[in-house]
Amino acid sequence: MHLARGVITIALIYPLISESARLRLRQRWSQGLLDILGITLEHGGATVTPGCMLVANHVSWVDIFVINALAPTAFISKHEVRSWPVIGWLAARSETVFLRRGSRGHAKIVNAEIAGLLDAGRNVAVFPEGTTTDGSQVLHFHAALLQPAIEASRPLQTLALRYRDADGNPSCAPAYDGELSLGECLRNILSHRRLVACIAVDTPIPTTSDSRRRELALATRNWIAGRIGAEQRPAPERDAAQANVEATQTEPA
Repeated sequence: MHLARGVITIALIYPLISESARLRLRQRWSQGLLDILGITLEHGGATVTPGCMLVANHVSWVDIFVINALAPTAFISKHEVRSWPVIGWLAARSETVFLRRGSRGHAKIVNAEIAGLLDAGRNVAVFPEGTTTDGSQVLHFHAALLQPAIEASRPLQTLALRYRDADGNPSCAPAYDGELSLGECLRNILSHRRLVACIAVDTPIPTTSDSRRRELALATRNWIAGRIGAEQRPAPERDAAQANVEATQTEPA
């Protein structure tokens, strides 16, 4: 019923209201979903600043709604999501930017779209790990995903996400990694009477056209790892998929 309410709102109400009203509705819907799942939001650190690219670690599909409940945000997603039934339509109507990895031409179009959102004072979130984890570690960051903020000279703001149970212990229940299905992940979440989504926010990091994205990727990754208590591990060698991602942009001098 909550999902149906979201579909109806986007289809019938969004065209009639202002952008600010749409953002408020998105935030309220995300907060409602967390309530249904029994997830409480705890925010620490700085306030999310408009016009920043938000850089976060990725644990679960719930992360998107945790961030939207804190501050309504546009997200960068893989292009394949656009063709998913219902979900793809909802994502497209919620300002999701779809990235076709490995395509230089498409990357330029996407970068311009992201820059337009940032310049308009909107937040755009990215998960530079490119996949989810169980929340106990932070994988290597794909530095190319930070390039749009650098080209637009917009700040980065780092978000560290972690989940705890009702007793305050780290919880893997929301984790959506490995071979776990969406249904199994949902059952894991609902099997707990209460979960807490903890989101720590760092102060914005200014960027210029001379900023080096790999240094920024390492700095944001290390800050997140420190906040969630993850073991600091050396970044693994790039695989073919990562090479395709980073091939979409040229490293600034």
